[in-house]
Amino acid sequence: YKCCLGVQITESEMEGKEGGERAVAAMEACYQGFNPAAYLQYNYTPPRADFARSDSIVPWKLNCLHKAFSEDGIKGEVLVDVGSGPTLYQVMSGCEHFDRVILSDFLEVNCKELHSWLQDGKSSLDWTPYLKFVCELEGRSPSAWTEKAKRLRSVVTDVLPVNVHQPCPLPAGSLPSSGADCLVSSFCLESVSPDLPSFTQALTHLSGLLRSGGHLLLIGALGESFYLGAPGLRIPVVPLDEAQVCSSLRASGFHLLQLSVYHLPPDMKVGVDDVSGVFFAKARKP
Repeated sequence: YKCCLGVQITESEMEGKEGGERAVAAMEACYQGFNPAAYLQYNYTPPRADFARSDSIVPWKLNCLHKAFSEDGIKGEVLVDVGSGPTLYQVMSGCEHFDRVILSDFLEVNCKELHSWLQDGKSSLDWTPYLKFVCELEGRSPSAWTEKAKRLRSVVTDVLPVNVHQPCPLPAGSLPSSGADCLVSSFCLESVSPDLPSFTQALTHLSGLLRSGGHLLLIGALGESFYLGAPGLRIPVVPLDEAQVCSSLRASGFHLLQLSVYHLPPDMKVGVDDVSGVFFAKARKP
């Protein structure tokens, strides 16, 4: 495996701001080899995306998001997906409840992947089974997936660069002055932060994008120390437990409303990471 954190950082450096900035820079450097097609193949095909199984990871995540938007009534004008990666599943429910959806990622290759589907319908992964599954969750016929795809394309107004380690993660003027109504972020913060304090600080930066009373829907990995971003490219992750997730949300000013946890069955551990579970957190900014 290539070592993503090839930059040597001493303990004393890590204690200061300069050390923290170097650690973030090292994280950014390791992502330059990220391969969207490989990542999608590793994580968004069976068994992890098996829509015939209730214990598959992707259906669980889609169920959590569907309930938040449809049953809990989270809606508004602007929904922002922070750190979209090359994936679209995380806004397939939310696109029905917001007038405007903004996708974002740090990597240009991921933004290109998203643009390709939005503009030309081309993607490294066929999103049709995902769209059909979400339609069924909403009580619609799977054949309505074409309408959902059209809706998603019509409400996504931007695919923006984002850097969660900056106090203002999105470009100036991207959002209304009051902030977004809702943020979604999936497997982003823990996989771009060098340590737990950086993860918590990134959550604080996200809070600044939200209006008062707005919601954060956060999906992330539990007990994960690495994942493969390309063949042989081992990307480090901050290993989190449930208590740390709750503590970081509180420390960054959020009021936690719900925390659900999915534990991976043995056959979901396919060797592309060492994740033990997935969390779904619903939180509100006071």
